[in-house]
Amino acid sequence: MISVQPVIMAGGSGTRLWPLSRAGYPKQFLVLSGNESLFQLAAKRLADLAGSDIQVAAPCIVGNEEHRFLVLDQLREVKLDPSSVLLEPMGRNTAPALTLAALEALEGGKDPVLVVTPADQTVTQPAAFTAALQQAIRVADGGAIAILGITPDRPETGYGYIRTQADAAGLAVAQFVEKPNLDTAKGYLAAGGYYWNSGMFVLRASVWMKALERFRPDIATATRAAWAGRKTDAKFVRPAKAEFGAVPSESVDYAVMERCPGTDLSLRMIPLDAGWNDLGAWEAVWQVADKDAHGNASVGDALIADSENTLVHATSRLVGVVGLKDVVVVETADAVLVSDRARSQEVKQIVNRLGKEQRGEQNLHRKVHRPWGWYDSIDQGERFQVKRIMVKPGASLSLQMHHHRAEHWIVVSGTAEIVNGDKTILLTENQSTYIPLGQTHRLANPGKVPLEIIEVQSGSYLGEDDIVRFEDTYGRS
Repeated sequence: MISVQPVIMAGGSGTRLWPLSRAGYPKQFLVLSGNESLFQLAAKRLADLAGSDIQVAAPCIVGNEEHRFLVLDQLREVKLDPSSVLLEPMGRNTAPALTLAALEALEGGKDPVLVVTPADQTVTQPAAFTAALQQAIRVADGGAIAILGITPDRPETGYGYIRTQADAAGLAVAQFVEKPNLDTAKGYLAAGGYYWNSGMFVLRASVWMKALERFRPDIATATRAAWAGRKTDAKFVRPAKAEFGAVPSESVDYAVMERCPGTDLSLRMIPLDAGWNDLGAWEAVWQVADKDAHGNASVGDALIADSENTLVHATSRLVGVVGLKDVVVVETADAVLVSDRARSQEVKQIVNRLGKEQRGEQNLHRKVHRPWGWYDSIDQGERFQVKRIMVKPGASLSLQMHHHRAEHWIVVSGTAEIVNGDKTILLTENQSTYIPLGQTHRLANPGKVPLEIIEVQSGSYLGEDDIVRFEDTYGRS
């Protein structure tokens, strides 16, 4: 029986799908179609890998500290429980992330086959995906490194390529090729033997560590030091922050995979023809979307007239377009993107500019998810802000106070348990309370249904960093 440990890389930021994808709620956690996020779909696909000779463990998730409760909530929604959630204190690319997962997998003398996949890809033919991954698992069980290569159907310039050589055992990886220009991509398609690099790898944990120690011992040594100083809190595993900050940032490809061809390491390519797409930009989202007779795709409340090959994604209001061709329109509550579909990769220019100007639209939506629920900033002015707040049943905000603002809370639905100074009160629909500036307070939902309130803030400074926490269920400082 082959023991398999799925590893889901969930730490990406997905900036090319802005304004829907943002640092605080990146694309892997978005529902782009149907009812499940890309992360949820990835977890479910890996859970289906078991076979007569393959035993699959609960997934190991490698992600960002900021998204830890989002990971657990989304897995809980699809009735999956992770083996662990490895929380990177800061981004160090995929090679250190995979190394953390490999070090954990090797604990207790085990050495499972790791099935490593990004959290933000889509597959339309799950049976073909499962068959290819099971083949890769059996190849990796023999000590080789198996890479999933996508059978190309067009001269794509947005992906890296894998050049293969056929031998008696199948397809060996001869070379990794960077993203080509259009003419070069056409040449690859005509020549054959070239596949898109999916970013999915299958190999034993020990094989990864030996290869890393051979090619990038600096990454291996630094990550081991961070792992040795880890702290564990239920499912959360936190490597030592200072030590992890010293780990060189590098991708799996650059650190190891591209160095393997021509060595004694066996690097095999398994073809994957399963309707795969990495949804790296809005162009890719249009490609996989259902379209009308004119090639238009839409999500949400969208009206499209006299247009061709256009994508409209509306999240909070009606969006109407007329006379467009090959255009992307993405609407959110606080930002709208309009782009030539073929240039949608360049949205990163907008995101970079938002960062330079320190604008909040780079990182957060108007509606911000928190471990206890969410808040939506529905209006604001010079000295006031209005929020709609939802608290999950049984959840509570931290016990806190503010130096610069007072708050007025009105219950819209559900029951609120409120600590206001030295008093604890229960409020129901249409009841309200006032929290003076400097008063210690807490909001909790003791009921069985979601609690919704309207919060009116007033004061000289209304930033989210004006919070002094005294107690917090979720370990926030």
